[in-house]
Amino acid sequence: MKKNLPLLTTTLLLSSSSLIGFGQEKTLSRSQLPPAVEKTVQAQSQGATIKRFVTERENGKTVYEAEMTVDGHTKDIQIAKDGTLNEIEEEVAIDSLPPEVQAALRKKATGAVITKVESLTKQGTLVAYEAATLKDIKKAKFKSAPQESN
Repeated sequence: MKKNLPLLTTTLLLSSSSLIGFGQEKTLSRSQLPPAVEKTVQAQSQGATIKRFVTERENGKTVYEAEMTVDGHTKDIQIAKDGTLNEIEEEVAIDSLPPEVQAALRKKATGAVITKVESLTKQGTLVAYEAATLKDIKKAKFKSAPQESN
């Protein structure tokens, strides 16, 4: 039985919001969330400590984010105004990842210390792992996207 292993493509991203081009975040209280967003937050935050809620415009649409801590790790969710769960960024231990993913992340870090790894899930599908690094007081963030091999 041949095991399909994910191939990885990696892109370097600087962790500067001005370069990435996201809109201005606005902090909200839970009571300010639309009912559909609140329902999704409630379902996704079971057992979590919510740190804050923000809203911003992304690609011309208003989105809401809930930043939380679950079992000692971070989990951020992005929700559309209609309550659709767009994205989940969840901290993962690098040693819990497949060896190929670990190797790709460490190679891309090029000697920098990996400070955090997150899985990135969009519309229910794992699309990437993001790693934040620290080297000589410079921060960088890059993605390693899993792709199925034939």
